[in-house]
Amino acid sequence: MYNILIADDHPLFREAICSVIRGGFPDCELVETDNLDNALAIALERDDLDLILLDLNMPGMQGLNGLMSIRNEAPTIPVVIVSAEQDKHIVLQAITYGAVGFITKSTPREQMTAALEQVLQGNVYLPAEIIRAEKSASVRTPRETTISPELLQALTRRQLLVLERMAKGESNKQIAYALDIAETTVKAHVSAILRKLNATNRVQAILSVGDIDFSTYLRR
Repeated sequence: MYNILIADDHPLFREAICSVIRGGFPDCELVETDNLDNALAIALERDDLDLILLDLNMPGMQGLNGLMSIRNEAPTIPVVIVSAEQDKHIVLQAITYGAVGFITKSTPREQMTAALEQVLQGNVYLPAEIIRAEKSASVRTPRETTISPELLQALTRRQLLVLERMAKGESNKQIAYALDIAETTVKAHVSAILRKLNATNRVQAILSVGDIDFSTYLRR
Protein backbone atom coordinates (compact mmCIF):
# COMPACT_ATOMS: atom_id res chain seq x y z
CA MET A 1 0.00 0.00 0.00
CA TYR A 2 1.32 3.42 -0.97
CA ASN A 3 0.39 6.89 0.26
CA ILE A 4 0.61 9.40 -2.57
CA LEU A 5 0.05 13.17 -2.60
CA ILE A 6 -1.24 14.63 -5.88
CA ALA A 7 -0.60 18.37 -6.07
CA ASP A 8 -2.20 19.89 -9.18
CA ASP A 9 -4.64 22.76 -9.67
CA HIS A 10 -6.59 21.11 -12.51
CA PRO A 11 -9.46 19.01 -11.06
CA LEU A 12 -9.90 17.01 -14.26
CA PHE A 13 -6.25 16.03 -14.35
CA ARG A 14 -6.29 15.09 -10.65
CA GLU A 15 -9.28 12.91 -11.38
CA ALA A 16 -7.51 11.33 -14.35
CA ILE A 17 -4.29 10.57 -12.51
CA CYS A 18 -6.22 9.23 -9.51
CA SER A 19 -7.88 6.82 -11.92
CA VAL A 20 -4.50 5.77 -13.33
CA ILE A 21 -3.05 5.19 -9.86
CA ARG A 22 -6.04 3.26 -8.56
CA GLY A 23 -5.98 1.10 -11.69
CA GLY A 24 -2.32 0.18 -11.20
CA PHE A 25 -2.11 0.31 -7.40
CA PRO A 26 -5.59 -0.46 -6.01
CA ASP A 27 -4.59 -0.23 -2.32
CA CYS A 28 -3.15 3.29 -2.56
CA GLU A 29 -4.29 6.10 -0.30
CA LEU A 30 -4.46 9.32 -2.32
CA VAL A 31 -4.33 12.85 -0.93
CA GLU A 32 -5.09 15.82 -3.20
CA THR A 33 -4.31 19.52 -3.13
CA ASP A 34 -4.25 22.38 -5.64
CA ASN A 35 -1.43 24.65 -4.44
CA LEU A 36 2.15 24.56 -3.17
CA ASP A 37 1.43 25.87 0.36
CA ASN A 38 -1.00 23.06 1.06
CA ALA A 39 1.37 20.54 -0.49
CA LEU A 40 4.15 21.69 1.84
CA ALA A 41 1.83 21.55 4.87
CA ILE A 42 0.70 18.01 4.01
CA ALA A 43 4.28 16.86 3.39
CA LEU A 44 5.36 18.18 6.78
CA GLU A 45 2.32 16.75 8.54
CA ARG A 46 2.48 13.27 7.00
CA ASP A 47 5.69 11.34 7.38
CA ASP A 48 4.08 8.28 5.80
CA LEU A 49 3.94 9.71 2.26
CA ASP A 50 5.66 7.48 -0.28
CA LEU A 51 5.49 9.89 -3.21
CA ILE A 52 4.50 13.43 -4.21
CA LEU A 53 3.25 14.11 -7.73
CA LEU A 54 3.87 17.80 -8.30
CA ASP A 55 2.53 20.06 -11.06
CA LEU A 56 5.08 22.67 -12.21
CA ASN A 57 2.54 25.42 -12.90
CA MET A 58 0.06 25.36 -10.03
CA PRO A 59 -0.29 28.38 -7.65
CA GLY A 60 2.82 29.07 -5.57
CA MET A 61 5.19 26.94 -7.61
CA GLN A 62 7.14 29.58 -9.57
CA GLY A 63 8.44 26.81 -11.77
CA LEU A 64 11.22 24.73 -10.27
CA ASN A 65 11.41 26.94 -7.16
CA GLY A 66 8.42 25.04 -5.80
CA LEU A 67 10.22 21.75 -6.30
CA MET A 68 13.23 23.10 -4.41
CA SER A 69 10.96 24.19 -1.55
CA ILE A 70 9.44 20.72 -1.26
CA ARG A 71 12.88 19.07 -1.38
CA ASN A 72 14.20 21.44 1.31
CA GLU A 73 11.22 21.01 3.64
CA ALA A 74 10.60 17.28 3.11
CA PRO A 75 13.85 15.83 1.74
CA THR A 76 12.96 12.20 2.46
CA ILE A 77 9.79 12.11 0.31
CA PRO A 78 10.40 11.33 -3.38
CA VAL A 79 8.94 13.91 -5.77
CA VAL A 80 7.89 13.35 -9.37
CA ILE A 81 7.10 16.34 -11.59
CA VAL A 82 3.91 15.89 -13.61
CA SER A 83 3.65 18.60 -16.24
CA ALA A 84 2.60 19.51 -19.76
CA GLU A 85 6.17 20.84 -20.21
CA GLN A 86 8.22 18.91 -22.77
CA ASP A 87 11.45 20.90 -22.86
CA LYS A 88 14.42 18.57 -22.38
CA HIS A 89 16.33 21.24 -20.48
CA ILE A 90 13.49 21.61 -17.94
CA VAL A 91 13.20 17.84 -17.53
CA LEU A 92 16.91 17.40 -16.78
CA GLN A 93 16.95 20.48 -14.56
CA ALA A 94 14.06 19.08 -12.50
CA ILE A 95 16.02 15.87 -11.93
CA THR A 96 19.13 17.87 -11.05
CA TYR A 97 17.08 19.78 -8.45
CA GLY A 98 16.02 16.58 -6.75
CA ALA A 99 12.98 15.13 -8.53
CA VAL A 100 13.09 11.36 -9.02
CA GLY A 101 11.05 11.50 -12.18
CA PHE A 102 9.31 13.64 -14.78
CA ILE A 103 6.00 12.52 -16.31
CA THR A 104 4.38 14.52 -19.08
CA LYS A 105 0.61 14.94 -18.93
CA SER A 106 0.31 13.52 -22.43
CA THR A 107 1.84 10.19 -21.31
CA PRO A 108 -0.41 7.21 -22.15
CA ARG A 109 -2.07 5.46 -19.20
CA GLU A 110 0.00 2.26 -19.33
CA GLN A 111 3.25 4.17 -19.66
CA MET A 112 2.30 6.42 -16.73
CA THR A 113 1.58 3.36 -14.57
CA ALA A 114 4.96 1.88 -15.52
CA ALA A 115 6.67 5.19 -14.69
CA LEU A 116 5.03 5.32 -11.26
CA GLU A 117 5.99 1.71 -10.60
CA GLN A 118 9.58 2.55 -11.52
CA VAL A 119 9.88 5.46 -9.07
CA LEU A 120 8.03 3.60 -6.29
CA GLN A 121 10.67 0.89 -6.64
CA GLY A 122 13.35 3.48 -5.98
CA ASN A 123 14.45 4.24 -9.54
CA VAL A 124 14.56 7.48 -11.52
CA TYR A 125 12.12 7.89 -14.42
CA LEU A 126 12.97 10.05 -17.43
CA PRO A 127 10.63 10.36 -20.44
CA ALA A 128 12.63 8.62 -23.17
CA GLU A 129 10.92 10.46 -26.03
CA ILE A 130 12.08 13.80 -24.60
CA ILE A 131 15.56 12.67 -23.56
CA ARG A 132 16.16 11.37 -27.10
CA ALA A 133 15.09 14.69 -28.63
CA GLU A 134 17.84 16.84 -30.11
CA LYS A 135 18.88 19.82 -28.03
CA SER A 136 18.84 23.21 -29.67
CA ALA A 137 21.75 25.58 -29.11
CA SER A 138 19.46 27.90 -27.16
CA VAL A 139 18.94 25.44 -24.32
CA ARG A 140 22.53 24.34 -23.74
CA THR A 141 23.69 25.00 -20.20
CA PRO A 142 27.05 24.81 -18.40
CA ARG A 143 25.88 21.49 -16.90
CA GLU A 144 25.64 19.92 -20.34
CA THR A 145 29.36 19.54 -20.93
CA THR A 146 31.08 16.92 -23.02
CA ILE A 147 33.14 14.52 -20.97
CA SER A 148 36.79 13.95 -21.86
CA PRO A 149 37.55 11.22 -24.44
CA GLU A 150 40.01 9.65 -21.97
CA LEU A 151 37.23 8.92 -19.46
CA LEU A 152 35.00 7.44 -22.15
CA GLN A 153 37.85 5.28 -23.44
CA ALA A 154 38.18 3.83 -19.94
CA LEU A 155 34.73 2.26 -20.36
CA THR A 156 34.35 -1.23 -21.78
CA ARG A 157 32.26 -1.72 -24.92
CA ARG A 158 29.37 -3.13 -22.86
CA GLN A 159 29.55 -0.17 -20.47
CA LEU A 160 29.42 2.21 -23.44
CA LEU A 161 26.31 0.43 -24.71
CA VAL A 162 24.69 0.75 -21.29
CA LEU A 163 25.66 4.43 -21.01
CA GLU A 164 24.29 5.13 -24.49
CA ARG A 165 20.91 3.73 -23.45
CA MET A 166 21.02 5.56 -20.11
CA ALA A 167 21.48 8.78 -22.08
CA LYS A 168 18.30 7.94 -24.02
CA GLY A 169 16.34 7.80 -20.78
CA GLU A 170 15.99 4.02 -20.57
CA SER A 171 15.54 2.29 -17.22
CA ASN A 172 17.74 -0.59 -16.04
CA LYS A 173 14.93 -3.00 -16.94
CA GLN A 174 14.68 -1.61 -20.49
CA ILE A 175 18.47 -1.73 -20.93
CA ALA A 176 18.58 -5.33 -19.71
CA TYR A 177 15.92 -6.32 -22.22
CA ALA A 178 17.55 -4.46 -25.11
CA LEU A 179 21.03 -5.87 -24.44
CA ASP A 180 19.77 -9.33 -23.43
CA ILE A 181 21.50 -9.30 -20.06
CA ALA A 182 20.30 -9.57 -16.45
CA GLU A 183 19.06 -6.44 -14.69
CA THR A 184 21.60 -7.10 -11.91
CA THR A 185 24.33 -7.00 -14.58
CA VAL A 186 23.03 -3.64 -15.80
CA LYS A 187 23.16 -2.29 -12.23
CA ALA A 188 26.77 -3.46 -11.93
CA HIS A 189 27.64 -1.73 -15.22
CA VAL A 190 25.90 1.48 -14.08
CA SER A 191 27.91 1.48 -10.84
CA ALA A 192 31.14 0.99 -12.79
CA ILE A 193 30.19 3.76 -15.24
CA LEU A 194 29.50 6.24 -12.43
CA ARG A 195 32.80 5.38 -10.79
CA LYS A 196 34.83 5.72 -14.00
CA LEU A 197 33.14 9.00 -15.01
CA ASN A 198 33.48 10.44 -11.49
CA ALA A 199 29.71 10.95 -11.45
CA THR A 200 27.78 10.91 -8.19
CA ASN A 201 24.52 9.72 -9.74
CA ARG A 202 22.84 8.55 -12.94
CA VAL A 203 21.59 12.01 -13.95
CA GLN A 204 25.04 13.56 -13.61
CA ALA A 205 26.42 10.85 -15.88
CA ILE A 206 23.68 11.52 -18.46
CA LEU A 207 24.33 15.26 -18.37
CA SER A 208 28.08 14.75 -18.67
CA VAL A 209 27.91 12.89 -21.97
CA GLY A 210 25.99 15.71 -23.66
CA ASP A 211 25.78 15.17 -27.44
CA ILE A 212 28.53 12.55 -27.68
CA ASP A 213 28.42 10.29 -30.74
CA PHE A 214 28.71 6.87 -29.13
CA SER A 215 29.29 5.16 -32.49
CA THR A 216 32.76 6.74 -32.60
CA TYR A 217 33.77 4.93 -29.42
CA LEU A 218 31.89 1.70 -30.18
CA ARG A 219 33.84 1.22 -33.44
CA ARG A 220 37.08 0.55 -31.64
